[in-house]
Amino acid sequence: MPDLEELQPTTQDELLTVLAENASGPRRAIYPAGGRTAWTFGYTPEEPGVVLSTPGINRVVDYPARDMTITVEAGIRMDELSTVLRSERQRLAVDVAQSHRATLGGAVATNTSGPRRYGLGTLRDYVIGISAVTADGKPFKAGGRVVKNVAGYDLCKMLIGSLGTLAVVTQVTLKLKPEPEATALVWLPFEKLSTIDDVLQRLTTSAARPVALEVFDARGAAAIASESGLDLPHATPVLCVGVEGAARETQWQLDALRAEVFGFNPHEMINVIGGDATKLWFSLTQYQTAAEEPLTFQANLLPSRTVEFVDRAAQAGVSVQAHAGNGIVIGELPDGVTTATRAAEIISPLRQFVRSHHGNLIVLDCDATWKRELRVWGDPEPSWPLMKRLRDQLDPLGRLNPGRFLDILS
Repeated sequence: MPDLEELQPTTQDELLTVLAENASGPRRAIYPAGGRTAWTFGYTPEEPGVVLSTPGINRVVDYPARDMTITVEAGIRMDELSTVLRSERQRLAVDVAQSHRATLGGAVATNTSGPRRYGLGTLRDYVIGISAVTADGKPFKAGGRVVKNVAGYDLCKMLIGSLGTLAVVTQVTLKLKPEPEATALVWLPFEKLSTIDDVLQRLTTSAARPVALEVFDARGAAAIASESGLDLPHATPVLCVGVEGAARETQWQLDALRAEVFGFNPHEMINVIGGDATKLWFSLTQYQTAAEEPLTFQANLLPSRTVEFVDRAAQAGVSVQAHAGNGIVIGELPDGVTTATRAAEIISPLRQFVRSHHGNLIVLDCDATWKRELRVWGDPEPSWPLMKRLRDQLDPLGRLNPGRFLDILS
């Protein structure tokens, strides 16, 4: 990685000035950065330039709590945002790992989500307004404070997940949800993953309303249990189901789930409630960033084929957590993998399986020297040329995060 100068603007105007002066002068590469929890995501920067650090731009701009919306600057830390919302018993119902470091702008840039994605959605469901600045220092806005906006080209959704290659997000308006009165999880170890697949089919018609359907192989279950500090069985594959709501409603859902799952003969049915539930939710959210394994990947495929993929990955020695209701799988390669060649031998057949079921597999984190060989962004998608054309329109000189994302197509 080249030497990078770091600038830390403390207002949106300062950030705009930095970009405008760079565009009219040296035209150096600009690398936006928040909490740097996803700094290794994508290809490694190779061009000298400037790290534009945003955590100093972190004000609460407007919080009309009765409207269930909030407007904040993009550098606010996720745990600070949660503290503000908690004062009104509200929340942004998106799980973000390392929330003490992660910024809202970074979460938007990477489209971060976690276990509650199944029942509560992703940032694309909550961002209703964005202010941003293009690489040449021109500010623009999309959306607004009202929850329903007029139809049109949705720049909000286009910026989410763009890895800072279209514009630098400076301010975000979010719609919110009330905090649930109670939250709980059911920890269900089974002898075989195939049985968990049958249970998931049953839960598609459950009387309960799960917000999370998490599946782990034994290695993944052990990692989750260890991170949570809870005494949970993890010698076999595990299904973990999360529910939320009013206290009586949540208890009713737990009872309904137990009745529905009982006939599938789980080894145990453990209700995790109260403070223990908070610890387990935290562990589920942290999984993809807490490990020190040589490589972490994310696969997305049809939910109906997720458990089969988990089985294949587990047989290859991969530690796995799956957001089974969404077809999102996080995998961590074992410590014994020490070369890109060996990593490719494990990943390639898994990627082929995913591609055959309308998905893709990307590398979230690995040694920087492995990245080109492993095709970090997976196989080409039909949407890539369109995405690149959009990038070229908003940043024709390619100054924002060059070399990290879709300009690999050049």
